[in-house]
Amino acid sequence: MEAKSKILNTVKYVGLTVLTIGISIFLYGFFVSDYSAITGIGIGTIMSAVFIFLMGVFFVATEEMQEKTDKGIRIVQ
Repeated sequence: MEAKSKILNTVKYVGLTVLTIGISIFLYGFFVSDYSAITGIGIGTIMSAVFIFLMGVFFVATEEMQEKTDKGIRIVQ
């Protein structure tokens, strides 16, 4: 259980950091810069932060489900 909480905390902090960077890039591109490409880069960065977080949660949930399932072949006589 400790490994799962470490993975979840890591994914949470990495996702939050990338999300903060993406929001700042988006706001800079939308309000300050004259180039619309910077706004698109900000939106892409925000989407990647959400994707990173969801994939991390998915991996933890998959690992937990694999631990709870029965392993091996049952032989019924």
